[in-house]
Order: sequence, then C-alpha cells, then structure tokens
Amino acid sequence: MNTASTTPSTSQNQQVSEQRMSTRKSNLSALRRFASFAATCMGCALLYMQVSLVAQTSEGMPAFQPNPVAGAGRVIVDPHFGGIIFGFDIDPAGTEGILSEAFQHPDGTITAAIETFDTTTGRIIKIIAKTETKDDFVTLGISGTSVALIEREHVVSLFNVLRSYNLLSPVGSNKITGKWTPPIDQKHVINEISRVDGNPNVAVYAVDTSTNMQPVVFSSNVAANTFGKTFSVLDSDFNFEQAPELAYNNLTNQAVLGHQKNFPFIVPPMIGQMDLNTGTFSKFSGLGLGVINGIAVDPEDGIACTTTSFDAAVQFYTLSTQKGVSVALPGSPNNSLFAGQHIAYDSLNKLFLVAQPFSSTGAGSSIQVYDTKGNFVESVNGLSFSGESNVIPVHIAINPSKRTGFVDGPNTDDTEIQSFSY
Repeated sequence: MNTASTTPSTSQNQQVSEQRMSTRKSNLSALRRFASFAATCMGCALLYMQVSLVAQTSEGMPAFQPNPVAGAGRVIVDPHFGGIIFGFDIDPAGTEGILSEAFQHPDGTITAAIETFDTTTGRIIKIIAKTETKDDFVTLGISGTSVALIEREHVVSLFNVLRSYNLLSPVGSNKITGKWTPPIDQKHVINEISRVDGNPNVAVYAVDTSTNMQPVVFSSNVAANTFGKTFSVLDSDFNFEQAPELAYNNLTNQAVLGHQKNFPFIVPPMIGQMDLNTGTFSKFSGLGLGVINGIAVDPEDGIACTTTSFDAAVQFYTLSTQKGVSVALPGSPNNSLFAGQHIAYDSLNKLFLVAQPFSSTGAGSSIQVYDTKGNFVESVNGLSFSGESNVIPVHIAINPSKRTGFVDGPNTDDTEIQSFSY
C-alpha cells in the first residue's frame, strides 16, 4: 500500500508526464483522439453515408448479449512509489507481472523504478531497480518463456538521451539477468514491440528522430539477444506523422502495419506487410475510415484485426486475399467518440480484445471481445482507461489460460492498473 508521504499530487503527476513526453515523443493516443475529433468536426455528409453503409452491410454480427462472468476485477496494482506507470505486462505462464514507474518529488528529483507484482493480489513483490536522477524506465513487454524487456532512458541533457535495454529472464527471477542490444542507433526510438503468445520472436518498430526520418522494422529473439535484418520503412503511407500500428505474424515472419493513407481527406486506411526475411513490402487499401488505432494478428489463420477512428468500427482481414469485413462496435455508435484503440490477441481461445476508452455498452470504458470471424462475443464493462493523460498508450495484457488480464485504470492519471475477466 502507498503511504500518504509517497502519494503523488495531480500537479506532480502532470509534471512527470510533461517531462517524459519531451524525451520519448508525443503521446500517440492523444494524436489519434485529435484525428478522430477533427474528423468528427468536419461533418462531411458523404463520409457519413459511407459509415452507414459499412454498418448496414456487415453480416453475421449477433445482437449484443452481456456475459455476467466478464467484467472488471477486484485486483488493482499501485506502483510502490505512487508514480506514473511507464508500461506494464503480465506473464501468461506464471503469476507475476512487471511495470515501470516514475514519481516526481517536490524538489524536482525523480524516483524511477522497475517493479514486479503479484497478479492474484496486486502486491508489489520486489523493486528490481531504482534511480533518483532524471532517468526513467519503460516496460516494453514480456515475450517467449517469461522474458521481460525493460528500456532505460539515461538523460544526459535536454535533447541527449542514451537508451539501453535490460532483461529479466525469467521475470519470476525478480532480477536483471542480461542485456538486449538491438541493431539501432541512438537516433532511433523503439515505438512498439509486437509478440505472439509463447513464441520467442517479436517484431520491433523504431521511429527515427533525426532529419532522415527513416523508421526501421526488424525481428528479434529477445531471450537469445539475436536479430534479423533491419529494414527501413520507406513507403509514404506508413512513415508520416505518428508511427503505424504494428502486429507480428511469426509463421510468415512478417510485420503487419496499419496506418492512415497519406491523403488530405478522411479515406479508408492502409494495411502493409513487410517480409522480415527479405524486406519485400506490399500494401493494400483497408476498410473503415480514418486512423488505425490498433492492430493484432492471428498467425495460424492469417487474420488481421484493426480499429478505425472515424467510424468507430473494427475490421477483420484475410491477409492472403487482402479481403475483409468492417463491423460497427456494439451498440452501432457510428461516432468517433466510441472508437476502439489497442487490440490484444488471445491465441489459445482465438479471440480479439478491443480496448474502447469511451464505452458504447456501459459507463466508463469497456473491452469488446470478438472471435476471429468477426463475430461479437461479449463486452467487458465497468473499466476506466480514458488514456487522456497517458504517456504510454492504453495497453491490454492477458493470461489466455485463465481468461483474465490487466488494463490501465481505474484512476485516470495513469497511476494504476486493474484486473478483468473475459
């Protein structure tokens, strides 16, 4: 439990958030909400006609039926120092999770820490590392057999940040066990790592903060600290404004990217596929309208799931044929306010979990669950993860064997995570 002396004020949390945004990059979820808001304000009648057509022609979507078992859980994790959470994940093969936090003290010093926690009680198990400088840690996720990856950002000066990467292998060891040394320079910042349950390999997307503006993507076996070839993302539909959403198909060793088209009007987005063996890149026009907020892939069936900002819809594509269907989120909101965000894929139960910060099926936030054919399964209501102040975008971490998980909230200042069942 946090004591009164370590509980942060709202102003302190805001100060930490602002400082970290300047060193990492602008809040992606905020950019996407801005794009959604701008799109709504345009009020173009033609586009509304397109949205209605998508909703009316979606087939096989059952009527919404709440599942009394699914919902918000009672386990809430509070970081030891009461700071802002800089990424978290849970171990699907165990009972531990990991998070990073940063807390700013009244004198301006910052306590940054890596911590493990018990997923059954929410208790902090151990403080793995701690600094009292301007440095911070970012949890990049757990992959393979319980291997946690943590980024450390060492602040040399305002625009000079040195990044290094530590491993906890396994996370249950509760100690740093090694290094991960990706083939990128200090001008590239890892934006996203996409993994597949139980598979040791991941896909990595790194943005370019130099004037060259050449983001790169590559594969890695995190535990073994080995890497595939590094390929630049040169297509103009995928390397402008915010970074694309990333998913990984480990069976084909492809990075699957989702991004809005480089076009001045609101049109269907683009789906890209990068072969991580050869660098061959292909793309096709997707469904829905606006920015792609989230993407996940079912490698076994070659199905990609995406969410789009303007029409509050979710899409399902067969990647081999580049064909798919777009369906409205439950309640047929047809309003960008209710757009879905991050997507997690449960490979055991073959389910896509879609984060919906502003719920169309209940108060607060929800997670909408679909099968791989695009059929709506259930709503996980009673959550709260608006993401308004998040430095790290909203994230869903799941344990497929137990059909449980954690997501941001219920506090909206990014200082807690909450359990749920589905």
